Amino acid sequence: YRRHWMKLAPRNDLKLEKNGVFQIVGRYPQVSLTSNRQKMPVGLVNISGRVVGPAMNLELHIADENGFSADKSLILSTNAKGHIRQLIQLPGDVRALRLDILTHEGGFTIDRFKIVEIDDAWAVVMQLREFVSQGVRHPGQSMQKLRKGIRYFRINGLSATLKRMKTPRSGSDYQKWVKDFSTITANDQDQIAAHIKKMAYTPVISIIMPVYNTPRRMLMAAIESVQNQLYPHWELCIADDASTLPHIREVLEEYRKNDARIKLVFREENGHISACSNSALTLVTGEFTALLDHDDKLSPHALYMVAHELNQYPDADIIYSDEDKVDNQGNRFSPHFKPDWNPELFFSANYLSHLGIYRTDLIRSVNGFRQGMEGSQDYDLVLRCLMHTEFDKIRHIPHILYHWRAVPGSTALNRGEKDYATTAGVLALQHYFKQIDPDIRVAACDAPTTYRVRYPVKTEPGVCIIIPTKNNHNMLKKCVDSIWKKTEYSNYTLAIVNNQSDQPATLAYLKQLEKHPGCRVLNYDYPFNYSAINNFAVENTSSDMVCLMNDDIEVISPDWLSEMVAHALRPDVGAVGAKLLYPDNRVQHAGVILGLGGVAGHSHKYTDTTHNAPGYFYRLQMSQMISAVTAACLLVRRQVYEQVGGLDHRNLKIAFNDVDFCLRIRQAGFRNVWTPYALLYHHESVSRGLEDTREKQKRFSREVAYMKKTWRWVLKNDPCYNPNLTDATEDFALGFPSRAKKPWQVLSRLKYIKEFQNKTRHKKELQ
Repeated sequence: YRRHWMKLAPRNDLKLEKNGVFQIVGRYPQVSLTSNRQKMPVGLVNISGRVVGPAMNLELHIADENGFSADKSLILSTNAKGHIRQLIQLPGDVRALRLDILTHEGGFTIDRFKIVEIDDAWAVVMQLREFVSQGVRHPGQSMQKLRKGIRYFRINGLSATLKRMKTPRSGSDYQKWVKDFSTITANDQDQIAAHIKKMAYTPVISIIMPVYNTPRRMLMAAIESVQNQLYPHWELCIADDASTLPHIREVLEEYRKNDARIKLVFREENGHISACSNSALTLVTGEFTALLDHDDKLSPHALYMVAHELNQYPDADIIYSDEDKVDNQGNRFSPHFKPDWNPELFFSANYLSHLGIYRTDLIRSVNGFRQGMEGSQDYDLVLRCLMHTEFDKIRHIPHILYHWRAVPGSTALNRGEKDYATTAGVLALQHYFKQIDPDIRVAACDAPTTYRVRYPVKTEPGVCIIIPTKNNHNMLKKCVDSIWKKTEYSNYTLAIVNNQSDQPATLAYLKQLEKHPGCRVLNYDYPFNYSAINNFAVENTSSDMVCLMNDDIEVISPDWLSEMVAHALRPDVGAVGAKLLYPDNRVQHAGVILGLGGVAGHSHKYTDTTHNAPGYFYRLQMSQMISAVTAACLLVRRQVYEQVGGLDHRNLKIAFNDVDFCLRIRQAGFRNVWTPYALLYHHESVSRGLEDTREKQKRFSREVAYMKKTWRWVLKNDPCYNPNLTDATEDFALGFPSRAKKPWQVLSRLKYIKEFQNKTRHKKELQ
């Protein structure tokens, strides 16, 4: 194969120390990549090397004749030791390459980083080598990929298979997604216009926009994105914060002259964004108020979607949508597909952000924006509004309605660009929780504008940790020892449920455990039924709280139980789940997402956490409400366990009993919570094994059928996920197709069905 490699050219703010270790002089380092030939590499290339550091976020950016753009970027993955070995396809017009490395301050190591051109034959060899190495580490996962690959090859042939192997997951996937599912066509516009005419409720929506020294082109684009709205009932309230650039007043006056719906106020002195937003708020006459930054853009159907939501839920007080970013060339990238209202996630970061719409009376009841909270003024506004509304009056629209401008110096381009935003966020949370419980503590996390909320454990309630086991004394001993040695929480006992163990070593170890004052051994002398075993143990214990745990769990963080108890003590919380890792530090469980693979799957499964991987918009690092958590490590108040009837021992003996249990908890009005701060290892299926016999497979099929029958509509609409994300894999990839409903198309289909029914009825009458 032909060799053509790259070398590193550090920026000026990187200082090379010994052994290839770089120390950051500035922030958020980038490394330029220069070629050892006259031209840059193109086509199929192999990227290799070793890059290690804290909070790594490796992105390869590609520049063409127009320079770097966000849609031409590739995420580079590393293994546990930081090694990169990745095949990608570079376009033919490459002019420059840049490697973005860290997300915040720290040191990092670069060793033998190369980009080498290769041909198709060598690509096959490299793919086979990678497949073999993965097969050694994860045989089950590797065989699943092999079966899928063989099926794809049989259907599509060698040429298509090679092309698929070379296709990177990059920004180009989102461009295709935008074209297919997020582009408003002329036909869409006609259907939306027809829908608006039929709306029973058409509220005026006021958009407030604080302005300060905005570049002319961006300011015009922001205003015109409002003027281009398909929903006509709006007003744009602009406040200029004493801009010094002369074109600001000129542009604003020109737009006001041509559109009576545009209102202006010019401040005499600069007061920053909170004061400026309050000035714009004085112009508002609409029933609802939307927030728009002076250089961002609205999608043309944004206000229509808001009006439709208000027709469906007229009592809504706060509405928010999905969003993406847009660069100076107009390219859309980095979509944020959000969950429905998720209190725990919101207290960890302001994921609501854009587009945010508020009932005007609600904003005025809290006196608008608070000065001194600049950088997190929107976050502070929502937190203060929460004291005057209810959670069920917060609505989410799962459509991209807002395009956040990504320019140098903005938080859209780099979340850590404004450190004062994180400080303001902490103050906003402290003010909110002080009114609920002064003992609740808030601290900033490593990632910018993310937070950890610590709920108090004022009196330690008793916790019974229930561990079923059979002939697995080695793993059980590791589990029990790790609990005894590492758990800081003191008021707990163990209940080991022996399910017909007959190995001498296991029986001997169980006798040892019986002598321990904090441990009981219960004998369950019936065939294995995970649900029945745990129900039996709960009935024969009396602690305030119940912790279900597999015997192949191993404690990592000493405060795991304290963290879970703190959440479980909250009266509106039901089940609490932990962050479980495989022994190689890849994610096994980060919450259960409904609908993945047909019934449910584990969020972020197999993600490597060696370098503190953030996950999808930092969700691997933040506490959050989740629809279900695994019973491999689940904590719940005994009262809640008994209220919902425990695990279903009749229909779900082994699989999905925890998912069903959590859904019944949610149905009873509680929230299930997953926390990353309770960290444990899970040696999954070590004791019970895989579904590898015909009998087990039949039983599994029955349990799948039961879940689909019982929770059919719930499984299709997980409020903690997003219908624009895939339901096929566990990695938050884009959904092809999107499952988000477009109301104007639904209306059109209903009209077609009604016309068809009328024609059929008329035909029958004629007959």
